[in-house]
Amino acid sequence: MLVSNLGEVAEDARKVNFQAPAIIVVGNVVALREQIAWFEQDKPLLGQNIVVTRSRTQASALSKVLEDKGAQVLEFPTIEIVDPDSFTILDEAILALASYDWIIFTSVNGVEGFFKRLDFAGKDSRTLGGIKVAAIGPATAEKVRENGIVADIVPGEYKAEGVLEALSEAGVSAGAKVLLARATEAREVLPEGLKSAGSEVTVAPVYKTVIENENAVDELLEQLQGNEIDVITFASSSTVSNFMTIVSGKLGEEEALRLLEQTTIASIGPITTDTAQKLGLNVKIEASEYTIAGLVQALEEHTMSS
Repeated sequence: MLVSNLGEVAEDARKVNFQAPAIIVVGNVVALREQIAWFEQDKPLLGQNIVVTRSRTQASALSKVLEDKGAQVLEFPTIEIVDPDSFTILDEAILALASYDWIIFTSVNGVEGFFKRLDFAGKDSRTLGGIKVAAIGPATAEKVRENGIVADIVPGEYKAEGVLEALSEAGVSAGAKVLLARATEAREVLPEGLKSAGSEVTVAPVYKTVIENENAVDELLEQLQGNEIDVITFASSSTVSNFMTIVSGKLGEEEALRLLEQTTIASIGPITTDTAQKLGLNVKIEASEYTIAGLVQALEEHTMSS
């Protein structure tokens, strides 16, 4: 939506890259737009072209929310969730579950991968009966609940440093035997922190992320080069890293960063933001709550304030 006067509308439209198709309304009726703009009020992201970089299996949920709020979405999955190179560590841990005091899940994918492998071993959630469970983030906790377990602790801080403090307060201390079910390529801050506190930690890879869409980048690049993308969303560090690998591989790093400077980068939280900044991206939106819902809210607030 652009409001101007006839003498300046052409120049104003050029400045904001206003493009067809469009309808021009002329006259005093324009003054009524605040009263009759009910559709815009129900669609806070109306007119926003947003790129979703989550994995193909996860992208649709975010895309639907954004589309319901009026955005036009381009799905460009940069990661694919696959099995780890080996299940040996996880399988051995499952066989010895009774010896663990805690199991920590750091993501929805980690929960799904663990319980899939638990089922493969002919076991179910009853096997965790004597083990305390920590779930990092409400989405992870909900996925744990779907598998019949109520997490004993859901840290309010999702960064590893805050999680360590919450786990310590919950009783994960020296001598505790901890199973950490996570991605192969995750940060080492959490397991190293637990070990420093005296816990015995088993890091069990339950999935890994690999690059997807290396050969399907043309549409994205065309829209970036045409300055048609308003926002690119990143929901994890791996989506940022893979996105930059794909785009830089096509354009070169310098040209990729130049193009991306023209659009708004939105991050789900500080860890993802840190990864993006190290790769040269300027993050303009960061969710206060490090969840998909928090990311959507941050997008709405940014759009409304722009």
